[in-house]
Amino acid sequence: MKVTIGQRELEIGGKYLTELRDSNDIFDDTESLRARLVEEGYLLIRGFHDRERIMSARMEFLQKLQSMGRLDPDYSLEEGVIAKENKGAMWGGSGEKLQVDFPHFLDTVNHPSVMEFFDRLLGGESMTYDYKWPRAIPYGGNTGAHYDVVYMGRGTKRVYTMWTPFGDTSLEMGTLAMCLGSQHFERIKQTYGEMDVDRDNVATGWFSEDPIEIVDTFGGQWATTEFQAGDAIIFGMYMMHTSLNNNTNRYRISADTRYQLASEPVDERWIGHKPKGHYAWGQTPSKSVADARKEWGV
Repeated sequence: MKVTIGQRELEIGGKYLTELRDSNDIFDDTESLRARLVEEGYLLIRGFHDRERIMSARMEFLQKLQSMGRLDPDYSLEEGVIAKENKGAMWGGSGEKLQVDFPHFLDTVNHPSVMEFFDRLLGGESMTYDYKWPRAIPYGGNTGAHYDVVYMGRGTKRVYTMWTPFGDTSLEMGTLAMCLGSQHFERIKQTYGEMDVDRDNVATGWFSEDPIEIVDTFGGQWATTEFQAGDAIIFGMYMMHTSLNNNTNRYRISADTRYQLASEPVDERWIGHKPKGHYAWGQTPSKSVADARKEWGV
């Protein structure tokens, strides 16, 4: 099967793209989970969330999209078919802000079962950023390859992203893809990985929009899979990831949420009553990431 990432077409099972593997077989073995997270850079857990909670949250997002005029009225709400304008939606904000429209979403990503898992994985009391990143990706949309650390690296580097799709998500809808081995790309970690988008004002936080260039130049292999409602994938700040293009007429609804030990330093942009978020990025003329990469020698 062939899929698209940006302008590239990749074949699953070929040189550049393989399947993610799940960690359900070691879910109750904390030491094995930690070891796999270090070795492979991610934990894919099937059925991590309660499916009914996921589907309740999905309906909140669809109702919001409908109120914004983003859904095709010729189809049922549940189908999430994109209106002809093909506009996406991002609802990033504090829990307090999101509570108004998306209480089931917050209940899902802040659920005691989630926090208890991170307590166990991290070996202490965990916390989640107050700021959350839910979004609806339209036809043709995808995300370029990047490390999360460039957006949220001012506290501990032991922050973990949980990517949750809200609904069954086929490859054609644009699933997340991990670059296996990229957590060990030392040249990239020591250059691009030291970037702060608010401080350095590079035009995009994406390292590259070409998944083949990354593999050919630095190594590794991309990996993805289809997701069912309830599945989640967890990874660290130095795991290069991207997404497949959404090649369907339905929104891919998903969210990024972050977790860390409560005892470790926290990036102040993403916590509190009204997190300030990215306060400087894009406010003044910026350099391109291509120019920045020339400076870094990567």
